[in-house]
Amino acid sequence: MRAVPALAAAAAITFTPDHSPQVGLLAFGSSAVVGGVVLAAGSALRLSDRSSRTIAVLQGVVGAVIGALCLVFSHGQLPVLVAFVTAWAVLTGVLELLTGLRRRRRSPLARDWTTVGVLTLALAVVFLVVPPDYSQQLGGIEQIEGELTSSTVLVGILGAYGALVGVFLVIAGLSLKWQTGHPAAADTPDDKARTS
Repeated sequence: MRAVPALAAAAAITFTPDHSPQVGLLAFGSSAVVGGVVLAAGSALRLSDRSSRTIAVLQGVVGAVIGALCLVFSHGQLPVLVAFVTAWAVLTGVLELLTGLRRRRRSPLARDWTTVGVLTLALAVVFLVVPPDYSQQLGGIEQIEGELTSSTVLVGILGAYGALVGVFLVIAGLSLKWQTGHPAAADTPDDKARTS
């Protein structure tokens, strides 16, 4: 289920020619709210291991709160987008990575959690290293008019992240299903809420 909001944000960004910070805040905020609610609710209802449940619910709440802040401040400029996405990526990436590392010998999903945690932390790094004042005139052989800005780059990377993680989660969920013959047979009771 977590794949759906990530893929929806990726599609919204991909098919919107405007890659302004406002579009990024709306797409990311919506995705983070829905993904956070799905993760928190699913984990609260389905995880039996108390510490795993606490981490997963905390991760979902952090995602939903930061997503809601993005929607509230959706008219913000690039620094607002960078601050919210970076905060979300660091906090949720660390929590996801922690869950994966803690469960690595006990869950078939640990590798997937670890991978998503690393990808999310990589998103934070990218958002921190792209210069906020980056601007490059387009042109080249085709003489394309326009400008490539840090906003265009970062919102595009946000869409690429959503597509990458969304597809990864779908493949991970289907792989687990095909390995076992049905969706959650290989899961331990405390892993069921965190699948795709």
